[in-house]
Amino acid sequence: MDTVLLGDNESDLIKAAELIKNGDIVGIPTETVYGLGADASNEKAVRKVFEAKGRPADNPLIVHLADFSQAVEYTSSIPELAYKLAEKFCPGPLTMVLPKNDKIPMITSGGLDTVGIRVPSHKVMHRIIEISGRPIAAPSANTSGYPSPTSAAHVMRDMNGKIAAVVDGGSSEFGVESTVIAIESENAVRILRPGCITKEMLEQVCSEVIIDHAILHELEAGQKAASPGMKYKHYSPKADIIMIEGELEKFISYVGEHNDEGVYSLIFNDDSEVFPYRNMTYGKDSSEQAHLLFQRLRELDDAGAKKVYVRAPKTDGVGLAVYNRLIRAAGFEVIRI
Repeated sequence: MDTVLLGDNESDLIKAAELIKNGDIVGIPTETVYGLGADASNEKAVRKVFEAKGRPADNPLIVHLADFSQAVEYTSSIPELAYKLAEKFCPGPLTMVLPKNDKIPMITSGGLDTVGIRVPSHKVMHRIIEISGRPIAAPSANTSGYPSPTSAAHVMRDMNGKIAAVVDGGSSEFGVESTVIAIESENAVRILRPGCITKEMLEQVCSEVIIDHAILHELEAGQKAASPGMKYKHYSPKADIIMIEGELEKFISYVGEHNDEGVYSLIFNDDSEVFPYRNMTYGKDSSEQAHLLFQRLRELDDAGAKKVYVRAPKTDGVGLAVYNRLIRAAGFEVIRI
């Protein structure tokens, strides 16, 4: 199969939408990361997504809609709180897990009776959904377990020959996947996967926002993943990732003691003036770290890194999303110094 690279003009978006309507898979830009777009109601098409990614079948997919009002077509019930959250955050990088109906096949939901619903704000993704008239399942457009793609070039590297087309819509705005929440009660939500819609932002609408234990810890044996990104080692380059919590001086000392061939460090922008070893920087604040993280992890592989020591980000605001992706990339290996 030859994977076609499409632009973001109307003619090419019509081609992308037609491919999806016909059961093919298309790499599509979103404001979070690039996704592998498929008709979420088409079991054969969804199966192609799992095959292209090498994704475990119990890892649920998020369904993307043009407007939250369409959620009634694919869910069995919608709490009032979901409408309040949609009014505040949709379109945007928020996914709400809701009870699904039979229009969403079990393969799309990872065998669960719920489905993640999101309304993307990226104009290209939004337009493709409108033209196709289909609910679009779109997990990150990378080989399963590898860092998510934030450019069309990343998608072509991972998916060339495996999918019908990739739409080049430029670099992703946020750089990490959407925040995923479950509604616990009429005024409470649980964050299952952190993203750029933060706990603090959700508290503007909800009286209680719970951080799920699995955000910073492994799922217990036999526990089902209610959201993508909860169960398996994710976001990991070929290099071994080790996250280190501690002051800069101690970090420099630790890296110096372990500075073998192929060792790199991923550090904050402000660290670079005094850091004496091989490194890449990944931002001056949490938002910039989110935007650059996956790009840097891929660049470290390109540089031939074998082991990467990462300065741990903050765990508040968007920093929690960055920490969550890194701790999974590290296989939960964190050194505190």
